[in-house]
Amino acid sequence: MLQDKDRIFKNLYGLHDWRLKAARARGAWDGTKAMVEKGHEAIIEEVKASGLRGRGGAGFPTGLKWSFMPTKSDGRPNYLVVNADESEPGTCKDRDIMRHDPQLLIEGAFLAGFAMRAHVSYIYIRGEFIREREILQAAIDEAYDAKLIGKSNLNGWDFELYLHHGAGAYICGEETALLESLEGKKGQPRLKPPFPANVGLYGAPTTVNNVETIAVVPDILRRGATWFSSLGRPNNTGTKLFCLSGHVNKPCNVEEEMGIPLRELIDHYAGGVRGGWDNLLAVIPGGSSVPCIPATLCMDLPMDFDSLKALKTGLGTAAVIVMDKSTDIIRAIARLSYFYKHESCGQCTPCREGTGWMWRVLERMAKGQAEKAEIDMLLSVSYQVEGHTICALGDAAAWPVQGLIRHFRHVIEARIDAQALKPIAPSVPVAAE
Repeated sequence: MLQDKDRIFKNLYGLHDWRLKAARARGAWDGTKAMVEKGHEAIIEEVKASGLRGRGGAGFPTGLKWSFMPTKSDGRPNYLVVNADESEPGTCKDRDIMRHDPQLLIEGAFLAGFAMRAHVSYIYIRGEFIREREILQAAIDEAYDAKLIGKSNLNGWDFELYLHHGAGAYICGEETALLESLEGKKGQPRLKPPFPANVGLYGAPTTVNNVETIAVVPDILRRGATWFSSLGRPNNTGTKLFCLSGHVNKPCNVEEEMGIPLRELIDHYAGGVRGGWDNLLAVIPGGSSVPCIPATLCMDLPMDFDSLKALKTGLGTAAVIVMDKSTDIIRAIARLSYFYKHESCGQCTPCREGTGWMWRVLERMAKGQAEKAEIDMLLSVSYQVEGHTICALGDAAAWPVQGLIRHFRHVIEARIDAQALKPIAPSVPVAAE
């Protein structure tokens, strides 16, 4: 279990002031200039050595991603874009960073921008985050006033930071759709290659990172890569913000070591499963887009990228959605399926047509009004959607369906059997006029 001395987010619950003076008292902006003086490559190598992997869902090594940015100018500027479009159902960690500890994000953006030779950074914030935007903008203004960022700042690297408010579209959480939206276009994903590190925002080299990924960078550089890599498990290092919701007694956000057992996470921080552990039906471990897993797999499950991947699910954003035995699991996945159908941008045929088709079949299955042969047909269609779209929304729509069929096929079959056994109501003849 994580010790208080190893926590990065010391104001996660908003118990203290978010403003600059209080943030500096908690350690923000301490020794930032000395970090800059080590040089661009030194910071990237330190982040590589820490083992930090992206906290936005994909889990790609952060330092490696930064190293893809060009080191010599070809006349184009380098950009850092922070993805604050936190739209994954069940996920509510980035908003708490922005409203309770915004200086960690601002300092992290400055250091990441310096490492990648970017003088300009944009934070793309979710359309629904009104108060978070107001607090974050106030915090940015404070950083400018204190000459921590901006031109000729105290830390020795000219750095402009802009906050851009999105319009509330889930698809804009995908990095290339985000860049399109940031440029004022329709938020639709771009084909890759070229990748953003080569042709990104305004056609210039760009790296897109999640809020939590950027916010932990200052502490990694202050305390050292060895400290960060000592936490967690091999290839799954450091601390992680977990969002615990659903059928738990105390829904919460918590910072813990990567690899903490799922049951310990739920019992210690969320007050346990509603009705006790024996009442657990299933868990979605990483936000609504990853496959659910049944209670039988949840007892000693380490919460990290690799352990969950081995079970054909994922850590994702570490948004743990708990479902007890009162849950209609078919209807729950059907509801998620409707969400992805609604949020599809419609650019790719497998996603545009497949998401609606999967939702309609699931709606019938929830009522038992389907044939058993359709279960395998639904699974087959999910595989035709997965991996055949420009962005990962097709995968996000397919995986919940696959998790349902993988672990709860018997529930679907029982629902169909129960409906088949119901007596058919006799038709009432219509009286002749």
